[in-house]
Amino acid sequence: MPARKAVVLLSGGLDSATTLAIAVAAGFEPYALSFRYGQRHAVELDAAAEVARRLGAIQHVVAEIDLRAFGGSALTADIAVPKGRSIEEMGTGIPVTYVPARNTIFLSYALGWAEVLGAADIFIGVNALDYSGYPDCRPEFIAAFENLARLATRAGTEDEIPFQIHTPLISLSKAEIIQRGAALGVDFSITRSCYDPGADGEACGECDSCQLRLKGFRVNGMRDPARYMER
Repeated sequence: MPARKAVVLLSGGLDSATTLAIAVAAGFEPYALSFRYGQRHAVELDAAAEVARRLGAIQHVVAEIDLRAFGGSALTADIAVPKGRSIEEMGTGIPVTYVPARNTIFLSYALGWAEVLGAADIFIGVNALDYSGYPDCRPEFIAAFENLARLATRAGTEDEIPFQIHTPLISLSKAEIIQRGAALGVDFSITRSCYDPGADGEACGECDSCQLRLKGFRVNGMRDPARYMER
Protein backbone atom coordinates (compact mmCIF):
# COMPACT_ATOMS: atom_id res chain seq x y z
CA MET A 1 0.00 0.00 0.00
CA PRO A 2 1.40 3.43 -0.91
CA ALA A 3 1.86 5.89 1.97
CA ARG A 4 -1.03 8.31 2.52
CA LYS A 5 -0.23 11.93 1.80
CA ALA A 6 -0.72 14.47 4.58
CA VAL A 7 -0.33 18.23 4.79
CA VAL A 8 1.49 19.20 8.00
CA LEU A 9 1.38 22.78 9.25
CA LEU A 10 4.94 23.65 10.25
CA SER A 11 5.81 26.87 12.06
CA GLY A 12 9.34 25.92 13.07
CA GLY A 13 8.54 25.66 16.78
CA LEU A 14 8.89 22.55 18.91
CA ASP A 15 5.16 21.72 18.76
CA SER A 16 4.95 21.68 14.98
CA ALA A 17 8.29 19.87 14.66
CA THR A 18 7.01 17.15 16.98
CA THR A 19 3.77 17.00 14.99
CA LEU A 20 5.70 16.47 11.76
CA ALA A 21 7.75 13.72 13.43
CA ILE A 22 4.53 12.05 14.59
CA ALA A 23 3.09 12.15 11.06
CA VAL A 24 6.27 10.57 9.68
CA ALA A 25 6.29 7.90 12.39
CA ALA A 26 2.66 7.08 11.58
CA GLY A 27 3.66 6.31 8.01
CA PHE A 28 2.29 9.40 6.29
CA GLU A 29 4.00 11.04 3.32
CA PRO A 30 4.31 14.59 4.70
CA TYR A 31 3.94 17.84 2.77
CA ALA A 32 4.98 20.70 5.06
CA LEU A 33 3.25 24.08 4.90
CA SER A 34 4.56 27.25 6.55
CA PHE A 35 3.49 30.89 6.33
CA ARG A 36 5.24 34.20 6.02
CA TYR A 37 2.34 36.25 7.30
CA GLY A 38 4.04 39.40 8.52
CA GLN A 39 4.98 37.91 11.87
CA ARG A 40 7.65 39.68 13.86
CA HIS A 41 9.28 36.31 14.58
CA ALA A 42 9.83 35.35 10.93
CA VAL A 43 13.11 33.70 11.98
CA GLU A 44 10.92 30.67 12.67
CA LEU A 45 10.74 30.08 8.92
CA ASP A 46 14.46 29.26 8.75
CA ALA A 47 13.84 26.72 11.49
CA ALA A 48 10.84 25.31 9.63
CA ALA A 49 12.93 24.79 6.50
CA GLU A 50 15.58 22.89 8.45
CA VAL A 51 13.03 20.82 10.35
CA ALA A 52 11.27 19.91 7.09
CA ARG A 53 14.57 18.87 5.53
CA ARG A 54 15.75 16.78 8.46
CA LEU A 55 12.44 15.02 9.03
CA GLY A 56 11.99 14.15 5.38
CA ALA A 57 9.11 16.29 4.15
CA ILE A 58 8.38 15.49 0.51
CA GLN A 59 7.87 19.18 -0.17
CA HIS A 60 7.98 22.34 1.95
CA VAL A 61 5.89 25.29 0.80
CA VAL A 62 6.04 28.74 2.41
CA ALA A 63 2.83 30.61 1.58
CA GLU A 64 3.04 34.40 1.51
CA ILE A 65 0.17 36.29 3.13
CA ASP A 66 0.21 39.63 4.95
CA LEU A 67 -1.81 39.69 8.16
CA ARG A 68 -0.12 42.98 9.07
CA ALA A 69 -2.72 44.51 6.76
CA PHE A 70 -5.18 43.93 9.61
CA GLY A 71 -2.88 43.93 12.63
CA GLY A 72 -4.71 43.34 15.89
CA SER A 73 -1.98 41.20 17.43
CA ALA A 74 1.39 41.72 19.08
CA LEU A 75 2.78 39.40 16.40
CA THR A 76 1.51 41.43 13.42
CA ALA A 77 1.30 45.00 14.70
CA ASP A 78 3.31 47.50 16.74
CA ILE A 79 2.00 46.14 20.02
CA ALA A 80 4.41 45.06 22.76
CA VAL A 81 4.81 41.33 23.32
CA PRO A 82 3.99 40.56 26.99
CA LYS A 83 7.08 39.56 28.97
CA GLY A 84 7.63 38.07 32.41
CA ARG A 85 4.05 36.90 33.00
CA SER A 86 3.43 34.16 35.53
CA ILE A 87 1.93 30.83 34.47
CA GLU A 88 -1.22 31.86 36.35
CA GLU A 89 -1.45 35.11 34.36
CA MET A 90 -1.06 33.17 31.12
CA GLY A 91 -4.06 31.08 32.12
CA THR A 92 -6.50 33.98 32.20
CA GLY A 93 -8.01 35.50 29.09
CA ILE A 94 -6.86 35.49 25.48
CA PRO A 95 -3.39 37.06 25.19
CA VAL A 96 -2.53 39.92 22.85
CA THR A 97 -0.29 37.53 20.90
CA TYR A 98 -3.45 35.89 19.55
CA VAL A 99 -3.57 36.53 15.78
CA PRO A 100 -7.22 36.93 14.72
CA ALA A 101 -8.49 33.83 12.88
CA ARG A 102 -4.91 32.61 12.22
CA ASN A 103 -5.57 28.89 12.50
CA THR A 104 -8.74 29.22 10.43
CA ILE A 105 -6.68 30.88 7.70
CA PHE A 106 -3.82 28.39 7.97
CA LEU A 107 -6.12 25.37 7.89
CA SER A 108 -7.96 26.80 4.89
CA TYR A 109 -4.68 26.95 2.97
CA ALA A 110 -3.80 23.45 4.15
CA LEU A 111 -7.21 22.20 3.02
CA GLY A 112 -6.74 23.73 -0.43
CA TRP A 113 -3.34 22.07 -0.83
CA ALA A 114 -4.66 18.76 0.49
CA GLU A 115 -7.43 18.79 -2.10
CA VAL A 116 -4.87 19.41 -4.87
CA LEU A 117 -2.66 16.59 -3.57
CA GLY A 118 -5.56 14.19 -3.19
CA ALA A 119 -4.83 13.99 0.54
CA ALA A 120 -7.48 13.47 3.20
CA ASP A 121 -5.24 14.20 6.21
CA ILE A 122 -4.03 17.47 7.74
CA PHE A 123 -1.82 17.69 10.83
CA ILE A 124 -1.68 20.73 13.10
CA GLY A 125 0.21 21.06 16.39
CA VAL A 126 -2.42 22.91 18.41
CA ASN A 127 -2.40 22.45 22.17
CA ALA A 128 -5.22 23.28 24.57
CA LEU A 129 -3.76 22.12 27.86
CA ASP A 130 -0.90 24.25 29.17
CA TYR A 131 -2.89 27.49 29.33
CA SER A 132 -6.29 28.74 28.17
CA GLY A 133 -4.74 30.73 25.35
CA TYR A 134 -6.23 30.76 21.92
CA PRO A 135 -9.81 29.89 20.92
CA ASP A 136 -8.62 28.34 17.65
CA CYS A 137 -6.65 25.65 19.50
CA ARG A 138 -9.70 23.99 21.09
CA PRO A 139 -11.14 20.60 20.13
CA GLU A 140 -14.49 22.25 19.31
CA PHE A 141 -12.84 24.44 16.68
CA ILE A 142 -11.00 21.51 15.11
CA ALA A 143 -14.20 19.45 14.92
CA ALA A 144 -16.05 22.37 13.32
CA PHE A 145 -13.33 22.89 10.72
CA GLU A 146 -13.23 19.18 9.93
CA ASN A 147 -16.95 19.33 9.19
CA LEU A 148 -16.44 22.45 7.07
CA ALA A 149 -13.74 20.65 5.05
CA ARG A 150 -16.21 17.97 4.06
CA LEU A 151 -18.90 20.49 3.13
CA ALA A 152 -16.83 23.15 1.35
CA THR A 153 -14.72 21.13 -1.10
CA ARG A 154 -15.31 19.18 -4.27
CA ALA A 155 -13.29 16.33 -2.77
CA GLY A 156 -15.60 16.26 0.23
CA THR A 157 -18.91 16.65 -1.58
CA GLU A 158 -18.41 14.77 -4.88
CA ASP A 159 -15.70 12.29 -3.95
CA GLU A 160 -16.85 11.96 -0.32
CA ILE A 161 -13.28 12.14 0.94
CA PRO A 162 -13.45 12.07 4.76
CA PHE A 163 -11.04 14.87 5.62
CA GLN A 164 -9.42 14.43 9.02
CA ILE A 165 -7.63 17.13 11.02
CA HIS A 166 -5.05 15.38 13.21
CA THR A 167 -4.18 17.11 16.49
CA PRO A 168 -1.79 14.70 18.23
CA LEU A 169 -0.66 17.28 20.81
CA ILE A 170 -3.98 18.81 21.77
CA SER A 171 -4.24 17.17 25.20
CA LEU A 172 -0.52 17.01 26.04
CA SER A 173 1.41 19.31 28.36
CA LYS A 174 4.50 21.05 27.03
CA ALA A 175 6.63 18.61 29.01
CA GLU A 176 4.82 15.66 27.42
CA ILE A 177 5.25 17.17 23.96
CA ILE A 178 8.98 17.47 24.56
CA GLN A 179 9.12 13.86 25.74
CA ARG A 180 7.28 12.72 22.61
CA GLY A 181 9.48 14.74 20.28
CA ALA A 182 12.67 13.58 21.95
CA ALA A 183 11.57 9.95 21.64
CA LEU A 184 11.06 10.52 17.91
CA GLY A 185 14.47 12.08 17.47
CA VAL A 186 13.45 15.73 17.02
CA ASP A 187 16.45 18.05 17.32
CA PHE A 188 14.99 20.83 19.43
CA SER A 189 18.12 22.96 19.00
CA ILE A 190 16.96 23.93 15.50
CA THR A 191 13.40 24.83 16.53
CA ARG A 192 12.35 28.40 17.33
CA SER A 193 9.41 29.29 19.58
CA CYS A 194 10.07 32.88 20.71
CA TYR A 195 7.54 35.61 19.91
CA ASP A 196 10.12 38.42 20.13
CA PRO A 197 13.55 37.08 19.11
CA GLY A 198 16.72 39.11 18.82
CA ALA A 199 18.30 40.21 15.56
CA ASP A 200 20.31 36.99 15.35
CA GLY A 201 17.35 34.78 16.21
CA GLU A 202 18.10 34.30 19.91
CA ALA A 203 15.02 33.69 22.04
CA CYS A 204 14.09 36.36 24.57
CA GLY A 205 13.39 33.86 27.35
CA GLU A 206 10.63 36.05 28.79
CA CYS A 207 7.61 35.93 26.48
CA ASP A 208 4.81 33.44 27.17
CA SER A 209 6.03 31.04 24.50
CA CYS A 210 9.60 31.02 25.83
CA GLN A 211 8.48 30.56 29.42
CA LEU A 212 6.20 27.63 28.60
CA ARG A 213 8.94 26.03 26.54
CA LEU A 214 11.56 26.49 29.27
CA LYS A 215 9.15 25.11 31.87
CA GLY A 216 8.58 22.01 29.73
CA PHE A 217 12.29 21.28 29.56
CA ARG A 218 12.72 21.93 33.31
CA VAL A 219 9.94 19.49 34.18
CA ASN A 220 11.77 16.86 32.16
CA GLY A 221 15.08 17.64 33.83
CA MET A 222 16.45 18.74 30.45
CA ARG A 223 18.23 21.83 29.21
CA ASP A 224 16.62 23.66 26.32
CA PRO A 225 19.20 23.56 23.51
CA ALA A 226 17.80 26.64 21.75
CA ARG A 227 19.81 29.86 21.78
CA TYR A 228 18.70 32.51 24.26
CA MET A 229 19.74 36.12 24.77
CA GLU A 230 22.32 36.82 27.44
CA ARG A 231 20.67 38.49 30.43
